Amino acid sequence: MASCVRVTGITVGVVLVVAVVVGSITWAILASKGPSAPKLKELDWWENTIIYQIYPRSFKDSDGDGIGDLKGITSELNHFVDAGVGAIWMSPIFPSPMVDFGYDISDFYNIHYEYGTMADFDELVARAHELGIAVLLDYVPNHASTESEYFIKSEARESGFEDFFVWADPVLTEPNDVNSRTVPSNWISQFGGTVWEWSEARQQYYLHQFAIEQADFNFRNPAVREEMLNILKFWFNKGVDGFRLDALPHMFEANPDDFGGVYPNEPLSGNMFLNETQIGILLAEAYSNITMTMLYYGDERGRFGAHFPFNFGFITSVDGRSNARDFVYVIKQWLVYMPHGNVANWVFGNHDTNRMPSRFRTNMVDGLNSLNLMLPGVAITYQGEEIGMRDGYVSWEDTVDVAALNQGNASTYLLYSRDPARTPYHWNGLSNAGFSSGSSTWLPVAEDYQDINLAKQKEDTRSHFKVYQALANLRKSPALSFGQVHIEALSESTLVLVRYLVTHEAYSLVFNVGTVEDTVDLARVSMLIEPITVYTSSIHSARISGDAVPMGSLSLQPGEAIVIKSAPYNN
Repeated sequence: MASCVRVTGITVGVVLVVAVVVGSITWAILASKGPSAPKLKELDWWENTIIYQIYPRSFKDSDGDGIGDLKGITSELNHFVDAGVGAIWMSPIFPSPMVDFGYDISDFYNIHYEYGTMADFDELVARAHELGIAVLLDYVPNHASTESEYFIKSEARESGFEDFFVWADPVLTEPNDVNSRTVPSNWISQFGGTVWEWSEARQQYYLHQFAIEQADFNFRNPAVREEMLNILKFWFNKGVDGFRLDALPHMFEANPDDFGGVYPNEPLSGNMFLNETQIGILLAEAYSNITMTMLYYGDERGRFGAHFPFNFGFITSVDGRSNARDFVYVIKQWLVYMPHGNVANWVFGNHDTNRMPSRFRTNMVDGLNSLNLMLPGVAITYQGEEIGMRDGYVSWEDTVDVAALNQGNASTYLLYSRDPARTPYHWNGLSNAGFSSGSSTWLPVAEDYQDINLAKQKEDTRSHFKVYQALANLRKSPALSFGQVHIEALSESTLVLVRYLVTHEAYSLVFNVGTVEDTVDLARVSMLIEPITVYTSSIHSARISGDAVPMGSLSLQPGEAIVIKSAPYNN
């Protein structure tokens, strides 16, 4: 019996040894082969695209009247192909009295005469689609012009339109004394003053959260919601690929029924109430806190949401005074709060804010564009950012922006004016920057157009546009299309963004956002595997494409940005 036990023990021991040896050999073989390449899912067209915002009035004038138009846009569609843009989004092109330059729409089913005709629009869409460019429209469901048929019929209490807008009776400070009439609440308009305007014809106040001429629709009325959907369907049938929905937080005001039949006396109440049901469209504009903004994605319960709400963090939370940690916080905040399975987006400027180089610094242009184009998801570019256009000076006499005219004067208007960010695009160094052949333009062309223009940057050996092109092309790489994200501050001034994917080359941005030279240690970043070389760099950098980059100490000048390529990170 004892011998049998010994033999059994020896047998078990031999089996264990053999198993260990075989396992070791198997592990060695697998290790030598390296990790398998990941299976990459096919992305929808918009999930990793670049969306370019066009302000039509300032993009390209085809007929010499000093105002940009649809034919002008069509004539320059190849610019978007050259830049690597996948979709264009046009600010409002609908008929309008132009109090707020298109955001006061009088006819949602047509084209404003200064921009062209419906035939011009059809031609633009057809040509864009031939070039592989999607077309998005700016759509303003919150309000309509007081010259619209909707408002005229509602003011007249025409059947079916009585409650199309938000109407309210006056508050009488003296009972039964109509001369003691005052506004229903103390809410403040976005452009200054009360949100309430008296209608003599209807003997009621109507609500306008923007200009007096922009009356707010009553979205608690099912007929209004149905009409808004009809408008969307009309343009979808015209070939439009999607919409940017403007001013979403203003669509549902406080319900007086919840406050004893009166509107609450809180100056900002008109901005604070959101409805649970939302129209599902591609883009949603909502200047709200991060928690409220994320509601526009919809949720796991299946609530209908937008494809994504705009991420304004780089507009509202950082500027030229911010340090590297501030930038990292803005990025991580969005990625952490974003509901699982959704797509991020990044916005660095638009027609309502000072231009990107003017809010930050001119030596940061390439770094900011690199950051925008290397982050995961959708990159959104406002016209001119690809060439580093800055705010143009617009005198008080030339000012046309309703926000500045309503709230400012000759001394203070620049605090409110959006005109400097809307000056005409710089196509070349010729008259009117190549924007128009006319004797004048609707806003003056910025004085620096001979130094900053597209034609010059196409010819220059190094330019903002060429950096932009290089990064747009890089977005097609597996690491940027599907890869993981690592972002950290290496110092007070310098951040690093790494995009990496198993078995594929990694790409990283090292960017000094500070105002002094900074030296950092790249060896701290575990995802960086040698050899490391420069892919592209900011135009004032001494490093050029192909240069080797040491793993250790790296010095960067103020605003300098380098994009580096490194071996696959497979851990």
